[in-house]
This record gives sequence, structure tokens and C-alpha cells, in this order.
Amino acid sequence: MSLKLNSSSGGSVTLQEPSTATNGTLTLPAGTGTVAVNGLSSNIVSGTAVASTSGTSIDFTGIPSWVKRITVMFSGVSTNGTSSTIVQLGTGATPTYTTSGYLGSVATSSGATVTNFSTGFMVNNSVGAASVVYGHIVILNISGNTWVESSMLALSDSANTRDSAGSVTLGDVLTAIRITTVVGSNTFDAGSINILYE
Repeated sequence: MSLKLNSSSGGSVTLQEPSTATNGTLTLPAGTGTVAVNGLSSNIVSGTAVASTSGTSIDFTGIPSWVKRITVMFSGVSTNGTSSTIVQLGTGATPTYTTSGYLGSVATSSGATVTNFSTGFMVNNSVGAASVVYGHIVILNISGNTWVESSMLALSDSANTRDSAGSVTLGDVLTAIRITTVVGSNTFDAGSINILYE
């Protein structure tokens, strides 16, 4: 069995499960749209990379309500200070960022320093002004407005990594991500940050 949708087709097509076991091919035209399998969206959207070379925070807004997984990516990110890097989740059209209720911790690869979360998902502790970070953070919706986080970051200025995991429950639907520091006044001075969501 073969089913083809030509480029003029629109709307939705539902494939029914056959009464007997059969194999077949479904060919979709090039274009935009969403493919759903068993009710799960396969839509993956990449943001636009932002140069983390100035400012005290990097924000990504307008995240759709259907999103269940967000990946935050760091490439050569640095600040001019020694305050730990955190990721905060925001809600609302003009985002309000949650600054409390984050549970979990981050550790250096040696285990010499373990720091609990407080005002955000802390992803880089024991920071020096020369610290340069690479890696990613994954934030997953576990239920309702509760999100869990895990990260793997590495430093190029020293032989060290950072691992973290935690959770936070928001007061409303997530719409934004902010990357900043605990003190909120250290300035980004190198690298780039991007997100993708699905």
C-alpha cells in the first residue's frame, strides 16, 4: 500500500489501523507543518543563536504552550565575574521569571564543590572570570507546570566539567528561558547561546 499527498493537499489525513498486518509507505511533500504519531508532535524548532558577548542576561521568549522539551546550548560562554551561571524559567506574554523554588544541585567533576539550587537551575558553579563553558541543558515537562532539568557542561580553560539536575514548579505555563548569573550583575563577554524546543 502506498499513500501520497501532493503539494496542493492541505488539512489533516488520518490513517486507520488495517484489519490485517500490512506494510506500506506514506510520502509527504516538502513544506512546513507538523507530523503527529500516536498524538505526539515531532515538531522540533531551533531558535536563533544569540551572541553572549554583552548584557547581564540572555532571554528566549515566545515558547509555545505545547512544548515538552527544551535544550539550551552553550558554545564558549563566559562572563566577566565569578558568580555562578543559572537558568530561570518564565511565564506570561511579557515574561515573569521564577526566582525561587528550584530544587537540585550542581557539582564539579571532581566532586570538590556541590552547590544546591535556589534562584534558578545552577549549571556552572566554582566560576572564575576566565571560565569558558560548552555543552547543553535539557529541561523536560514532567507534568502540568512542573519541569525537571539536567545538564552536562565542560570548561575549556581547565580540565573540569559541571553536572546538574533538579526540578521547579511554575505558577503558569512556561513561555520563556533566561540565562543569567546568581548576582544578576555579571556581564556576558564571550560565546553564543541558543535553544531548541519540541
